[in-house]
Amino acid sequence: MERFAVLVVGGGPAGSSCAWALRRAGVSVAVLDKARFPRDKVCAGWITPPVLRALEIEPEDYAKSGRVIQPIRGFAVARRGDAGTDADCGEVVSYGIRRCEFDQFLLERSGAEPRLGRPLESLRRENGEWIANESIRAGWIVGAGGHFCPVARELGARPGAGEPSTIVAREVEFEMTPEQQARCPVRADVPALYFEPDLRGYGWVVRKGDWLNVGLGRQDAHAFPARAAAFADWLRARDLVPPDVPARWRGHAYLLHGEAPRPLAAPGALLCGDAAGLAYPRSGEGIRPAVESGLLAARALSRMLHLCGDDVERTYARALVERFGPRRPGASFSGWLPAPARARVAGRCLASPWFAKRVVVERWFLHREVPALSAD
Repeated sequence: MERFAVLVVGGGPAGSSCAWALRRAGVSVAVLDKARFPRDKVCAGWITPPVLRALEIEPEDYAKSGRVIQPIRGFAVARRGDAGTDADCGEVVSYGIRRCEFDQFLLERSGAEPRLGRPLESLRRENGEWIANESIRAGWIVGAGGHFCPVARELGARPGAGEPSTIVAREVEFEMTPEQQARCPVRADVPALYFEPDLRGYGWVVRKGDWLNVGLGRQDAHAFPARAAAFADWLRARDLVPPDVPARWRGHAYLLHGEAPRPLAAPGALLCGDAAGLAYPRSGEGIRPAVESGLLAARALSRMLHLCGDDVERTYARALVERFGPRRPGASFSGWLPAPARARVAGRCLASPWFAKRVVVERWFLHREVPALSAD
């Protein structure tokens, strides 16, 4: 039986960031994931400079092997059907990436022992250690397997009916032909965001080099496939996307920080990223919370393993609250306005250049007021 100090379940940004920081601290760690990398992970996919600084990644180095890292200067913001505005920040404030490339890059450079193509089929606690799949023994386990993470289930999460505030999303990413690129009116450096009329979610059109990502996310699963199809039709009717956008969109789910809160830790176990329900409330963006929670988990674990400290679970949970704030149900897409006022003022606010840039883009989506997290 293999033995590691830490077993990370999930090789996405949360798990790989945690493994990378642990290995830098000299901790033995393995990453278990049911997928083989590179995997097909569809995501709107933008990362801010604080993410790159926390992970000590230079954009030029990341792009050297042909990986996509599209500079973004702002976002075009509108409520669907209303006039909008281009909130151009005048400098690079984010980067569009392809998750299949980004996730593989992070996992490969983590230095962890990869155990890929292996789902977590069994997990039990024995003599203060975890035994996974009857083949891996670890003192600690980190659940970083996304919304449906099996470690989160082990700690009491109930994805689906037990978590009514789940965000549902559907999206597609495809490589555009030269003709499609010429016809697409959305700027590569200013992706488009189209808020739903009731502000219960938003759609997006994001260009990443030759690739186009289109999707819709909502905090309401009722008739969602029909809503996603209607959004695609709306985009095509206005020539905002090529007419032959692939019809098959892939779905996923996640929780906003504070909505249907999940456990963050248990004896010998920590949850990171979407497994812990940490996506930003206003934007639903999850990559930065995933990376930062992974680094915070590694920090708590490495200090305990090297300094023989204790109470790792409480230390980690406290660090998450300090970083992301207390859990506040209702601080979601539409929570910033009482329901009767939404239709009346939403379009006017989103059409305001000041509100679109200072509030929606810089605060809700980019969190520019929050400094980068140190990896150490």
